[in-house]
Amino acid sequence: MAITDVEAKAHELYKQKQNNKAFKLYHCWMGMRHLSRWQPGYDSTVVSQSSSKRSSDEVVSVRPDGQKKAKAQRKMKGVATSLDDFNNTLSEMQGERITIRKNIEEMMDYQKQRDEKKMRFRMRRPLFFRIMNALAAKDKFFQQLPDATGKLGASSHQKCTAALRCLAYGSASDAVDEYIKIAESTAKECLVHFVQGIRKVFTNEYLRRPTVTDLQRLLRDGERRGFPGMMGSIDCMHWQWKNCPRAWKGLYQGRSKSATVILEAVASGDLWIWHAFFGTPGTCNDINVLARSPVFDDLYQGRAPEVTFNVNGNTYNRGYYLTDGIYPKWAVFMPAIRLPLSPVDDCSPNVKNQFGKTSNVRLGFYKHALQ
Repeated sequence: MAITDVEAKAHELYKQKQNNKAFKLYHCWMGMRHLSRWQPGYDSTVVSQSSSKRSSDEVVSVRPDGQKKAKAQRKMKGVATSLDDFNNTLSEMQGERITIRKNIEEMMDYQKQRDEKKMRFRMRRPLFFRIMNALAAKDKFFQQLPDATGKLGASSHQKCTAALRCLAYGSASDAVDEYIKIAESTAKECLVHFVQGIRKVFTNEYLRRPTVTDLQRLLRDGERRGFPGMMGSIDCMHWQWKNCPRAWKGLYQGRSKSATVILEAVASGDLWIWHAFFGTPGTCNDINVLARSPVFDDLYQGRAPEVTFNVNGNTYNRGYYLTDGIYPKWAVFMPAIRLPLSPVDDCSPNVKNQFGKTSNVRLGFYKHALQ
């Protein structure tokens, strides 16, 4: 029988079984008709037996896990599957927790020690006794007097120490009760009387602008250090305003991302801060503060004392201040030497620091005094 007759017979049988529907996969048959499985004499049992026997060297491909199984395995990852695994995992977690706690405690101890070293203010004993005796002579509050029962109250040492600690560290009034052994209300009274007494006793000597005698002393000190004509050092520092109102935060927030108030001061070598201008918003820089500062008002109005000094055979009648690089190049400002070429020039940064440069420690004490 010819192939065409066989195909015609097959089509006929298909139509009879499929309710006279034509065979629509004829094109597939034309492509697969030459395979061995469709040839006469093909035995499928032999092929299945031969395919089931695999050689030892043949690599068997493993079907990858499905999506649900892989997701379940990810969820179960790290979860103990038995009691022993659970105990081991628990012990490891406890060990890690102890290690982390130990590291945190070490970091906190180190930070505390560093802060204590950084915020430790010291005062010479003669200076403390001079302030205490002057206040006790001027204000009866600082004298040790008996109360209604005849028992002596807090001594002058306790009252002055409490006020100085509140000013130097910026601490609350109840922070000195254990160290000084006085109550919170007494510490507040000590602070108020201390500030008022300082203003009454030392205003004529320190809280004022320099006179002709003071300027001559400053000029002699500057000339002795290699800077003839220098009257001191001027600079600014930012004081963080913790309780700044939210509506003003944009005005007082500068590069530090926190609200600050600027303090400008002029200091001499003996820690005499004879000029202080406080209250400028933290968004300003040193030049903006200088434009608002009254430091040169006497010079503009012609009331400033005359200053005369000689440098390299030239006579000058106007002193100057030691500054950093941000200040303008005026005749009254002298920047420090960044790259010294001689030992004399090399002492300029040290002189700048010794003359105050209004460092954080010196201005920090003055900052807390303004509270």
